[in-house]
Amino acid sequence: METPTDANIIESVLSGEASQLCGFKIMDGQYAIPVLEVQEVVKPQKVTPVPLGPEYVDGLINLRGQIVTAINLRVLFGLPRLENPDEYMNIIVRWGDSLYALVVDEIMDVMDIQNSSFEDTPDTIEEGLKKYIRGVFKLENNLLTLLSLEKILDIKVK
Repeated sequence: METPTDANIIESVLSGEASQLCGFKIMDGQYAIPVLEVQEVVKPQKVTPVPLGPEYVDGLINLRGQIVTAINLRVLFGLPRLENPDEYMNIIVRWGDSLYALVVDEIMDVMDIQNSSFEDTPDTIEEGLKKYIRGVFKLENNLLTLLSLEKILDIKVK
């Protein structure tokens, strides 16, 4: 299976009048990825730690016989871990031939967002986080940050 690229995904997502996005929260921030990148959303699963793995990799999940790498977006973004480790959700995404679980605080609804509200990543976003962002959608009361799976899943150990 050919791995998509951000350029392909941005082009297909922003080609119409509206984008369908899977929204989620991490602390006070609202983030999204295109629905086309999401395989499913699952509740907390038993995680097997990976010895000597990067801190942002919570471990491995056995999801109906498939091994899934759990990536904690809070830790990746330099934020503190959740105080109650059972209060999170997993967004299962396929990238190439592998499955990943994005560990997030809370799932929001699937949203249809007008593409006219899309803008490039603001300069005011911290450099460490900016590399994982495709851009933002300006909503009525806040920003919805569109994340780049390509950048998140192609992480180099710091």
